[in-house]
Amino acid sequence: MNRRALIATLPLLAAGCTIFPDRPNVPVRRYPLSPVRSAGQGARPGAPVLLVRRVRSVPGLQDLGLRRVRPDGSYEILVYEEWIAPPADLADAALRAWLQSSGLFSAVVPQGSRADADLVLELQLTALEALPSFGRARAGLSGVLLREERLASRVVDTLAVTGEAPLAPDAEAPAMALAMAQALAVAIASLETRLASLAR
Repeated sequence: MNRRALIATLPLLAAGCTIFPDRPNVPVRRYPLSPVRSAGQGARPGAPVLLVRRVRSVPGLQDLGLRRVRPDGSYEILVYEEWIAPPADLADAALRAWLQSSGLFSAVVPQGSRADADLVLELQLTALEALPSFGRARAGLSGVLLREERLASRVVDTLAVTGEAPLAPDAEAPAMALAMAQALAVAIASLETRLASLAR
């Protein structure tokens, strides 16, 4: 039995590269995407309830890896540098928290809530990338604001906002992640300004 066991293990020992890979084990670093509003304020009396449907992402932004734009304009995904969750999910949580602190709405509720919403916000994440060769990071959101009227929805306005933040040409991944979060904060702040004139 021992001889048979030894013969059975010989192919595995010969193929040692498959058991003990020659590539070093590179640890994955993960980053939050949580832009924070500088100051919050209470909602005015009679402010509407806003329902934010789950933020989606355009093709290419589903990856966890940080997205970097090369000097020639092509995209590169940093496979060992990741967000802690899909970028659209993180943007969704950040957006709802930001708008809840804006004072524009009496409540900001997620998709699936049983609350009666006056307005519905549908958005997708259109950009979230580092452009170190161009000295900036960029984020973008686009979608529509709907008003709920009985059993129907009416489009109030279409929305498209972008934000940028400075980024050094030799920036490492942690600085890229921070700059992208700052760019998303600028984009959400622009969205808040748009909503302020519509949420009445």
